[in-house]
Amino acid sequence: MSFFVTTPIYYVNDVPHIGHAYTTIACDIFNRFHKLKGEETFFLTGTDEHGQKVEKASLAKNKDTQKFVDEMSQNFRDLIPFLGCEIDDFIRTTEDRHKNATQFLWNKLKENNQIYLSNYEGWYSIRDEAFYLESELTKKENGFVAPSGAPVEWVKEESYFFKLSAWQNKLLEFYEQNKNSILPKSRYNEVLSFIKGGLKDLSISRTTFKWGIKVPEDDNHVMYVWIDALCNYITALSYPNIDNSSFKKFWPGVHIVGKDILRFHAVYWPAFLLAADIEPPKKIFAHGWWTNEGQKISKSIGNVIDPYEIVNQYGLDQMRFFLFREVPFGNDGDFSKDAIAQRVNADLSNNFGNLIQRISSFIVKNSDSKVNKPAEFIDDDKNLLNQYDEALNNYLTNMNSYSIDKALKNIFEFLSLVNTFVDNQAPWSLKKTDPVRMEEVLYVVAILIIKSSILLLPIIPSSIKKVLSIFSLSVEEINLSKIQNFLPEIISIKKPYPIFPRIEK
Repeated sequence: MSFFVTTPIYYVNDVPHIGHAYTTIACDIFNRFHKLKGEETFFLTGTDEHGQKVEKASLAKNKDTQKFVDEMSQNFRDLIPFLGCEIDDFIRTTEDRHKNATQFLWNKLKENNQIYLSNYEGWYSIRDEAFYLESELTKKENGFVAPSGAPVEWVKEESYFFKLSAWQNKLLEFYEQNKNSILPKSRYNEVLSFIKGGLKDLSISRTTFKWGIKVPEDDNHVMYVWIDALCNYITALSYPNIDNSSFKKFWPGVHIVGKDILRFHAVYWPAFLLAADIEPPKKIFAHGWWTNEGQKISKSIGNVIDPYEIVNQYGLDQMRFFLFREVPFGNDGDFSKDAIAQRVNADLSNNFGNLIQRISSFIVKNSDSKVNKPAEFIDDDKNLLNQYDEALNNYLTNMNSYSIDKALKNIFEFLSLVNTFVDNQAPWSLKKTDPVRMEEVLYVVAILIIKSSILLLPIIPSSIKKVLSIFSLSVEEINLSKIQNFLPEIISIKKPYPIFPRIEK
């Protein structure tokens, strides 16, 4: 089995913010989850560096455009390890491999009679790099604006067109046969509604600026930034060499994107691929947007959330955990410092962290830093171990359906049961009355801490490595195929230390 996951490649006209961090961490979580299942994985991210918006931004800063994108792209590359993410490739659209792949795709579309030259006249947003129908626009005092709030301008120029209209029925047929290929379900319905509303041929080249990939055999035109950007997903798999092992192994992949760019990924991109005789993506997940303390995030308001600042203040895994425990993946969410403190303190510090600390400390002090596997488990132990198996099955179901918040809820409900088990069994009392039973209880709790930790590894990897090290284990020793039957003869404990300190408001 193999798994290929991508972020959208990030536009380099600005610095990274919480939205970029959110999408990248989401991909990292799923990549780690599939790796934990024993699959071969490929995680791709990168930067989108062409288009009129980038050209304008570099001119505004009085910089050579290539130097400008080099600097801006590095900002996004530097953020990846800071977020605890492990990627397999970082692609830039200014690389030769990408220019060659995109021009090959263009020629393939042309060869398949999917491109023609005509004139474009209509509404275009430079900020969104998107064309809009007048019916999609809102009239304001200063003119029309796009659904994103971006201003639009009337554009008239010679343009190459892609025969998008010819793929309306094929796209509907594909999506009706693959009902889970767009998630959440509301986004699937949104895409089908858009396609059924009628697709018009798409302008895919521009002549009013030069910063882009040249249209083959026509130097007057550069490619529309979206045909260029979307092609990155297959460039990284060595397209056009589709016999290459990476393309054969990993395509089609999973795209995780913000809901604002769903149309490009779920309508234009599959149509380009089908028209070029390539299979559409396996899945497209469109997540929501974040507000900041209830307010829409905006540079003009000055409430843009800097991921560096948040991580430095609250901790990396604390931020990763909050973002995906607090809000159902796919919904909009509100970023609040109080909410981070409450969530981290309740789940990580009080529930999970306290359990690790009190059990490992007790074993070190009262059981010579180790516990042995019982000869047999009594009914109370078996019930709790069975409840773990149930939690594991729910976790797998939820992670496989991209419901990270539900998977986390399952784990922490189970950890609450383990804490209750400790309180009821009271090993501190058993020490005096029944030391054999005390060791049985300690073993059961220790093994369930380890088993639960493995499920949390994709979300809070650096913290889980620390937890496992307390129990003399490493992440290389356990995966999801081994975890259910993982019952070592001895569990050795190293001196514990607090892994999830409380956040003081």
